[in-house]
Amino acid sequence: MNALAAFSQVVKDATSQLGESDFAQVVSNGIRELIAADDTSLIRYLDAGPPVIEYTLPTKRRGKTILDRYVKGPFLLDPFYRAAEVEGRFGVFRLSTLAPSGFKESEYFRTWYHECSFQDECGLLIKLNSGSINLALGMTDGSRRFSKRQVDQLEAIFPAVEALVRRHWSAPAPTAENSGLRERLQKALGAFGSSLLTRREQQVIELVLLGHSTRLVAEKLGISAETVKLHRKHAYAKLDISSQAELFYLFVDALASHTGDSGADPLTSYHHQRARG
Repeated sequence: MNALAAFSQVVKDATSQLGESDFAQVVSNGIRELIAADDTSLIRYLDAGPPVIEYTLPTKRRGKTILDRYVKGPFLLDPFYRAAEVEGRFGVFRLSTLAPSGFKESEYFRTWYHECSFQDECGLLIKLNSGSINLALGMTDGSRRFSKRQVDQLEAIFPAVEALVRRHWSAPAPTAENSGLRERLQKALGAFGSSLLTRREQQVIELVLLGHSTRLVAEKLGISAETVKLHRKHAYAKLDISSQAELFYLFVDALASHTGDSGADPLTSYHHQRARG
């Protein structure tokens, strides 16, 4: 079957499932097979509340645990989430075009991509009337990366996929039970460490969490690389940690225990709960 005929079949199958519960699975797997990717997930970012995993292809190494963890806070560090929901960028993107310099040294990358077995990722970011969609495609074979031909193919079919996805999710999303959760988590990222760190130390730590290299942090803040390292050293000491791995897990644990005001440092709730425990 040639590429046009194969895509016509994907459109036919997806159209037959519009408004049905199997739509996400049909469109995700159809596109995965069309471009010969190894893995796929379809993540819906709501205007309020945490992301919803509409579909994910079961794998041996990725299960409910890591996805549960992702939607409770680490998604805030995801370059695809930030492109769509923070920067308002939509279309076809490879991870390498979105991730900041140093991202592959970040603990988010080491944790999430290691557990997913992803070696490369490409996402179709689609704006909805309410929120957005990331149709994520992954390569899990260590020797495979997305080729220019595959990315060109995704860009060629993007308008049709976008139309199908927007049609399926044309109705406003139901009000989430935790309607203010995502906004609260986003503000918590900006407030992380504010009860203990100086503003500059806090800025450095946020950029480190997002995967920026020392050089890029220095450029963004208009300071030297040595000053960045000094701020990071002081911040780690105040947070009682000694590595980026500890910083990442402290951030995740603090978000999970955050019960304060949306602009409050999540570490306040975290330390309070630890003291009580």
